[in-house]
Amino acid sequence: MALARIARTGIRRSGSSKTNYTTEKEAFSEGISLYKYPSLLENATGKCNNFYTSKLGNMNSSYFQTRGLQATLSSQLHSKEKIACQQSIAENESTRYPGLEATKAGEKPRVVVLGTGWAACRLMKGLDTNMYDIVCISPRNHMVFTPLLASTCVGTLEFRSVAEPIGQIQSALAKDPNCYFYLASCTGIDTSKHEVYCETAENMGQSNERHRFKVAYDKLVIAVGSDPLTFNIKGVKEHAIFLREVNHAQEIRRKLLSNLMLSQSPGISDEDRTRLLHCVVVGGGPTGVEFSGELSDFIKADVSQRYSHVKDRIKVTLIEANEILSSFDVGLREYATNHLIKSGICFVRGIVKEVQKERIVLSDGTEVPFGILVWSTGVGPSEFVESLNLPKCPGGRIGIDQWLRVPSVEDVFALGDCAGFLEQSGRKVLPALAQVAEREGKYLVELLNKMGKQDAGKAYAAKDVVLGDPFVYKHAGSMASVGSYKALVDLRESKDAKGISIAGFFSFLIWRSAYLTRVLSWRNRFYVAVNWATTLVFGRDISKIGN
Repeated sequence: MALARIARTGIRRSGSSKTNYTTEKEAFSEGISLYKYPSLLENATGKCNNFYTSKLGNMNSSYFQTRGLQATLSSQLHSKEKIACQQSIAENESTRYPGLEATKAGEKPRVVVLGTGWAACRLMKGLDTNMYDIVCISPRNHMVFTPLLASTCVGTLEFRSVAEPIGQIQSALAKDPNCYFYLASCTGIDTSKHEVYCETAENMGQSNERHRFKVAYDKLVIAVGSDPLTFNIKGVKEHAIFLREVNHAQEIRRKLLSNLMLSQSPGISDEDRTRLLHCVVVGGGPTGVEFSGELSDFIKADVSQRYSHVKDRIKVTLIEANEILSSFDVGLREYATNHLIKSGICFVRGIVKEVQKERIVLSDGTEVPFGILVWSTGVGPSEFVESLNLPKCPGGRIGIDQWLRVPSVEDVFALGDCAGFLEQSGRKVLPALAQVAEREGKYLVELLNKMGKQDAGKAYAAKDVVLGDPFVYKHAGSMASVGSYKALVDLRESKDAKGISIAGFFSFLIWRSAYLTRVLSWRNRFYVAVNWATTLVFGRDISKIGN
């Protein structure tokens, strides 16, 4: 009956059996997310099996109401072909998408931040909560200190050392009654209504417990980051591991230790033993090179002592189509290549054509078997960013102007890896680096705080505000560790500029000192320093915990 009532309601609104939703904006006005369900416009006819009704979940709704939010429990969804829409009578539209309504007169303006990466966290850390309420929406509740993530894969550092809880970065999210953190993903944005539409993150893989809600904003900051580039190569997403999140590092560590232990089993063939002990890294950028260096140190210092039966058979291969560390000075690239070869890493120049369950196929037909495959070939725009009806810059990122605003829409800013300067701004798209994102976040803090002091924090209130100087980025240099207490430090402002470039043990000291001071909290700085000292004295932890 409920489905029949929904169908009748849709017919009454449209005047026929077909819907009149011709744009994403019109669909959002009825509370429909098109990002999660791209086939909506073609299939949203009177097919009752393509609709779902939503009910309030008692336990979960009670929890959200304690934080000023009501939530809607949705049916379990397994594919994008299932259409999700929430239909009811027009008078009850707010109940179809429950959530935080627009701020009222006398209330502080609300800044909604999508993401918990470098840009988002730098912004939230400096935003004046005496002038603004902050709502952060992200599928993770921490920031990852990515420059040290590779060290956690082999036990040089523990995982908690590189994870900074959001509540410690901005305490108002945990203490202020009007500031919230929601563990959710944004599925759509209605810029005309100043609303974002969200879906809660999965609860230990139980997608049937996910909820849908909306949050109204006065200022919106999109800092959702990027996705790994796979170049649409078959099998990459299924069989490779990316190195961008803590759970990726955990998976790499578990699989690496499992392969080492399984390779010692008496019933395994020599062919399978060789494959299990072959670690393949695709991508010769800083992440791939640093992970290869960490893996080499782990093999020489720990595997050789604790897995003596297989110490001579474990192998690391780095596959790169061009030069490794292409943004670094030529001399540093040559140093890194020679150093890694001396450390036992095999270089393969080639292009991956296909990734199968236990082997890589290169473009020349060569097959490379592997026990673990780490994919690090750069980043590109996420599926969510591509779905947004916003201006795009070359490369598919969200287009922004010199003040980090998204043109053609009011009160929307974009930062970090998901944003890039539009061609008409006359500026080049900045690289997807942590220091770029952090500086953009710092700039926007000053801009928003300036708006707040001029009473321009509310929606549509910043039209006549003088924004001041535009954002200017100056590159501070690049660093990369290559293992064996060696590192590269390139202090040139650009690839073609002249500047200081050094390599070796002194560079390694600079690398560690710089990143230790950049870790956000004193707690994590202490963790990192203690982990480094413990590894130096006692070696790395090789315990396999979890499946």
